[in-house]
Amino acid sequence: MILCVGEILADMIGKTENGAVSYDRRAGGAPFNVACGVKKFGARSAFVGNAGEDVIGRFLQAYAREHVDQAYVSLDGARNTTLAFVELDETGDRSFCFYRKDTADLYLPDVSDELLARADIVHIGSLMLSEERGVRYAHSLAQRASKAGKLVSFDVNYRDDIFPDKARAVALYKGMLEAADIIKLSEEEYDAFGHGYVGTALKEKLVCVTLGAKGSMWRYLGRGGTLPSLPVNCVDTTGAGDAFYAGVLSQLDRLPREKWTDGALNAVFSFANVCGALTTQARGAIDALPTLEQIAAAMA
Repeated sequence: MILCVGEILADMIGKTENGAVSYDRRAGGAPFNVACGVKKFGARSAFVGNAGEDVIGRFLQAYAREHVDQAYVSLDGARNTTLAFVELDETGDRSFCFYRKDTADLYLPDVSDELLARADIVHIGSLMLSEERGVRYAHSLAQRASKAGKLVSFDVNYRDDIFPDKARAVALYKGMLEAADIIKLSEEEYDAFGHGYVGTALKEKLVCVTLGAKGSMWRYLGRGGTLPSLPVNCVDTTGAGDAFYAGVLSQLDRLPREKWTDGALNAVFSFANVCGALTTQARGAIDALPTLEQIAAAMA
């Protein structure tokens, strides 16, 4: 089972018609997207998060129960749910504006020892690192997971309006990168941390790098591979990286670490590339996730 912990929020996806802008409300939050993708792609998933006791939070709590095998979304009566306003350009690429000031996802519930014991991979979201309490929470959970013999996963998912001080953000991220076993970076994040850093400090980690329309690459123990993407008609890139990473984790959950050969990892990343590409063909991070049948057809 893959346990995902971190932010759950509402993506408000904008569209302009006849000069007026309206927003579609969709469930979102990178680690929650991953949890939903993991289930959709055939592995078991659990999610731990916190939302506001408001109309958005109640929607998210009910949505999580439907889309994750084991959902633990608490509702906070003192704080609102985070909103992410998403603007799409003519190519379907997105930009974010977060409404997130002392919101519920900064106050995550504890993960029980019993739930942790049932997990094989513990995936930790990154937005919590924007506050000191979240840094402490993330490191404590990573340490508990490692001590319990679990693989720790971390997605950088850098957002410049959440982390206005990029140098401090990089320092915070490095602490988590070095605590994790499986890491996801975008191509821009890979360049920002430096190929030398990734190749030395993170040599023993499985590093997953998304390359957009070009596909993805992996690095592990000095080895690596680059796999092409699937050409698609892109409508909305929101959540494409999360769908890709859910594809990676769902396949690794069935693959012991001693079997992470070049051939096996190439197969994992080929599958994940299709997961990410197909997700861009419709609006929304979770609603657009492909089925296993659609993935198999695209890979045939």
